[in-house]
Amino acid sequence: MYIGQKIIKRAPFRWGIVGGGSTSNVGYKHRLGAMRDNTSFVLTAAAFDVDFERGRQFGIDLCMDPDRLYPDYKTMFEEEAKRPDGIEAVDIATPNFLHYEATKAALEAGLHVICEKPLFFEVEQGLEIKKLAEEKGKVVCVTYGFSGFELLLQMRAMIERGDIGKVNMIDLRYAHGFGCDPEGDVKAEGQKWRVDPKKVGRAFVLGDLSTHTYYMSQLICPNEKLKQVLCDRQAFVGSRYPLEDNAYCLMRYESGAVGRMWASAVNAGDHSSQTIRIVGSKASLEWNDMHPDELRYQVQGKPEQILIRSMDYLYPEALEDERLGALHYTGLIDSWSNLYKRFAIAMDAKERGDEETLNNLVYPDIDHGIDGIKWINACVDSADAGAVWVDVN
Repeated sequence: MYIGQKIIKRAPFRWGIVGGGSTSNVGYKHRLGAMRDNTSFVLTAAAFDVDFERGRQFGIDLCMDPDRLYPDYKTMFEEEAKRPDGIEAVDIATPNFLHYEATKAALEAGLHVICEKPLFFEVEQGLEIKKLAEEKGKVVCVTYGFSGFELLLQMRAMIERGDIGKVNMIDLRYAHGFGCDPEGDVKAEGQKWRVDPKKVGRAFVLGDLSTHTYYMSQLICPNEKLKQVLCDRQAFVGSRYPLEDNAYCLMRYESGAVGRMWASAVNAGDHSSQTIRIVGSKASLEWNDMHPDELRYQVQGKPEQILIRSMDYLYPEALEDERLGALHYTGLIDSWSNLYKRFAIAMDAKERGDEETLNNLVYPDIDHGIDGIKWINACVDSADAGAVWVDVN
């Protein structure tokens, strides 16, 4: 069982980050997730901020080498390439509109890439980057940060083993109330760009929230291929138009299963976030990220069971990332840490030519990033056409 020990036989990847500075909402999650066990990544260089002096001081406060703090990612890639101990992987933790060009530049510089979601704006960009990554022999990972919770793999294993029968319904929700205050769009640095179409693309909560939950449903139900969506979206805070702060989506799958997604930042008073319920022909599974150590297993005609993280009765897949024991609660950083561990395994396997490990590893890769682009664009196309069914392709 993995309990924080070294999981790749090589030295930790020398790792850089673009963005994620003092005004970032997610930078700390990236750093703590990547370096939690000090076995997979070591933060070596950074271009933290468009304000170089602010970013430089931030890096110094983190005890980083001032000579390896850069004004922008292009300079960082160029200067690090000259060093025998230059970075080997980079995190793109910037607003959405920079993801494509920064990822492309990183691959061209010979770096593995970890990129924030949603990956890019257009599917064609994703396919171009996938081809470039294959040519360079590198991997592109996507930080769907909630997807590292162990019980999601328990759900996947139970479904694959037929414990709930045929999957009939996939019910998804990521709806909180922290976007109710219009003033927050102006005051918070991390929020300003999220409601600017030039920087965020075609969607707000469909990209910022629902792509997390959509990928998690793919992780849990890998054999359920999405066929069509019908989406209706609203901007209840009018200044956000044409972006949405609330959306309802219906889904049809190739297998005949159906689903729905509620994504919202204006669910007033709700501090919870994601709930995933998978309804099968014999039983259902339900998980909520506010209680990530508990999985509800409901068999028709029998008492409900609450499955607890780390217990011996779970399937092996759900125990691979265990580091704390069942008596101790996990949180979001544990999910990020598990995710970064898998990223390191993927990078190491790619460099060794170990395709078997890559093919069997469960992590959000470039293909899942492209699926996220398809999801956002299909939902927006549906909503803008008057809430009609559209194909996801």
